[in-house]
Parts: sequence; structure tokens; C-alpha cells
Amino acid sequence: MSTYQSDLLRLLEERGYIHQITDPEGLDALASKKIVPGYIGFDATAPSLHIGSLVQIMMLRRLQQTGHKPIVLMGGGTTRIGDPTGRDESRKMLTDEAIAANIAGIRTVFERLLKFGDGPTDAVMVDNQDWLSKLGYIEMLQKVGTHFTINRMLTFDSVRLRLEREQPMTFLEFNYMILQGYDFRYLSQEMGVRLQMGGSDQWGNIVNGMELGRRMDGAELFGLTTPLLTTADGAKMGKTAAGAVWLNEAQLPSYDFWQYWRNVDDRDVGRFLRLFTDLPLEEIARLESLGGAQINEAKTVLANEVTKLVRGEDAAVLAASTAAETFAGGGAGADLPSLDVGDDGMRIGAVLTALGFTASNGEAKRKLAEGAVKLDGKPVTDPGFLVAIDEGTESKLSLGKKKHAIIRR
Repeated sequence: MSTYQSDLLRLLEERGYIHQITDPEGLDALASKKIVPGYIGFDATAPSLHIGSLVQIMMLRRLQQTGHKPIVLMGGGTTRIGDPTGRDESRKMLTDEAIAANIAGIRTVFERLLKFGDGPTDAVMVDNQDWLSKLGYIEMLQKVGTHFTINRMLTFDSVRLRLEREQPMTFLEFNYMILQGYDFRYLSQEMGVRLQMGGSDQWGNIVNGMELGRRMDGAELFGLTTPLLTTADGAKMGKTAAGAVWLNEAQLPSYDFWQYWRNVDDRDVGRFLRLFTDLPLEEIARLESLGGAQINEAKTVLANEVTKLVRGEDAAVLAASTAAETFAGGGAGADLPSLDVGDDGMRIGAVLTALGFTASNGEAKRKLAEGAVKLDGKPVTDPGFLVAIDEGTESKLSLGKKKHAIIRR
């Protein structure tokens, strides 16, 4: 039974979001008596976030569901630097236009999962470029730099691990934690923000911001992190052999998004239902208890619910019906990924890689040798096989039992 009094911390604890809280009793008391504005920062390095960010987005949704105010901080400014956390190399520089386009693409997912507006608990999206760009360098060093010691900055994992692996870290990147700390202080002053949330790898950055707010303004701020999210087999959430599982349709078709959730490890089903859906805990417990082949029912529910939240009801229905037609009926559903091989056709390995079924031509050759590839139900094993079809016709390509696509000309 939860020891928390506030709806916010009770819900976060019940659904498995909490890893660390800087002052659990203080945050619990605050959330019990007033609206808590809380934020999470997201860099705009791509036109979409991937599912590794979904637990953070859902945290903002839980904040709003329990009567508090979610603030989405887009790192239009810090994206120009690049968060060194967990990275061995510097990020490439993006133009202002590319960053603006990325933010526009990312916003579409937040608009499905949060209610935006001017109300006391409505979500808002802000961009730290709006204030970081106005800071003079000398002014920044005088006001903020004196509150950070090099000794302590060198102990943070984002810096220490890079140096231990003898990977270069630019002075620009070294400043990232100062600017992130300043974001928390700025949002506290300008928008009344009291809480920053993030993944467990952001703990040091969050504490930095809290301490900066306390030293400069005497502000009482709070930090909360989620556990490092990995799948049951130890893989990092959001990565597959074929690449990232993107949240936006433009980067990943809804059918492939749906299939990712339908194919998760049996051991992950209950945890993912709690984190990524709004289903009642009693229903999740029932689904989690299903054994044998029945666990597939729970996986289908998971795929439907997550796809409905992230992509919309229509996308979920179409993906589910395509899967049912493809697997149960042996047909080719309307939402399957497709590829036009053109008048000259394409070699089978190139087709598999172009569809994202394999990460490289080398992997495609291995799958062909294993007999895992079928075209219209017939095995294909020759890596030199030319996929050429008549104009206006279609063929169904399958890799194993779970990956299917339509080949067109």
C-alpha cells in the first residue's frame, strides 16, 4: 500500500515510474495542497522522438491527470550544444530551420497525449532558445558560473565516462549542464515551476538546477527520476535491429509501431501496460496473469492501447485489422508497409534492407540462408534473387512470422 498522500505520487508509484525523488515528503505535501507545475526537457535533434522518450511523455500525462500542470521544455537552445550524457561523440550542428522543423514534428505527439491551453492545469510548450539566446556570455559566467565548480562537474557520469574512455568532450558540451541547470532556475522564476522530472541518467543535471535555484533565489525545488528503462532481455528501450521505434508516422508507419508492442517479451507486458496505457490496474493485473498462448491477448491489448494514444484511434484500428488479416487470414492487410521495386526490380537483400526488415545486406543474406524469407508464400534463399513483378500487381514479402510487406510496381 502506498505511503503517499498525493494523487500524483500515488499514481506514479503504483505504475512504476519512480526511481529517485530528492525530497519525497516535501513533494508529496506540496502536491497534496496545490497545483504543481512540472517539466521535462527534450532536445530537438530529430523530427520525432522515439519510444525511449515515451515514459517521460507519459509522466507529463500523469502529472496532468492528477490535477497538475505539465510543461514541455523543448531544447531549441541546448540542442545547439548537445547533451553529452551517454554519448561518446559530439552531435552534429543543426541549423535554426532544422531545429524549428524538428520541434514542429515533435509537438504533434504531445498534442495527442496532453491537453494544451491557458487553464491552470493545461499543458504548455516552451523553448529554451527564447531565454538562452538573450544571455550575454560574460553575464552568464558572472551570474551562473560561480555556482558550479569544475571539481564537481568532473564527477558527473556524462563527463567522467567520456574522459575515462578517452573520447573528446568539447568545451561547448561541457557547458550543457550549466545551461540545463539555468533552465530550471528560469522556469522556477518565470512560470512557478517546482518540479523537474527525467530519466535516471538526468539525476545530476536535475540536482544541479535545484541547487542553482536555491543558491540564487532561495527557491524550494524538487526532482524526480524514472528507472532506466530496458526490456526483459536487457536491451535499451526504443532500439531494435532495424533502428529506432519512432513516435511519429512520418518516421515509422503505424503498422510497424503497432507490431513493436505486439511482439514485446512476455515478461514486459504488465510493466508496459502500467507505464504506457491508461487501463485500470485491475484490468492490467488480469491481463498480466494470462498464461500460455493467452498472453498474446494481452500483447494485442498493449499494442492497441499504445498505438491509440500515440497515433490515434484510426491508426490503431487499421493496424490491428491489418495484423488480423495478415496472420489469421493469410492475406495482405491495407496497412502493411510497402515498397515499389520499379521497372527494373530490386535484389532481395536490398528490398529487405530498404523495408527496414534487416539492418544491412549482410543480415539479409543470413536471413535468406536461414530460409526465413518468403515471397508470396514461397521460400527465397538466393541473395541474388531479383524481385521483379508485373506493372500494377502486388506481391507479399515475409520475414519470419511477424514481418510482412507489400511489394509493388
